[in-house]
Amino acid sequence: MNFTYGKKEKLKSKKLIEQLFSEGQSISAFPLRLVFLETNLEDDSIVAKTGVSVSKRHFKTAVDRNRIKRLMREAYRLNKATYFNNITTQYAFMILYIGKEKPTFIEVEKRMHKLFTKFLNKIEDEKIG
Repeated sequence: MNFTYGKKEKLKSKKLIEQLFSEGQSISAFPLRLVFLETNLEDDSIVAKTGVSVSKRHFKTAVDRNRIKRLMREAYRLNKATYFNNITTQYAFMILYIGKEKPTFIEVEKRMHKLFTKFLNKIEDEKIG
């Protein structure tokens, strides 16, 4: 798996996003929250379609929201190969920033590691139990 985050990997379908929030499960590693749903995507080469979101309530200016989203996408792009190489099931992810302070890249990356570790543990528990 390469370190790209191309157009095919982005979560854009309104129907899938609505389904994700109505039927999906969530995991938190403050200040990040992951909402995920097991799906069947058209493209078999993609493991996950991912979207990122930042609350307008906590960050009034678009500049701040866009900066945080950029940091989250970059942390995801760099770490997805580590966590999703061995997964065969396809997922839809939405990563939400629920904190109130502007983060640094290092903070976002640490929390992204913790979030994906929790995700993999939850997936393992569901397969076993």
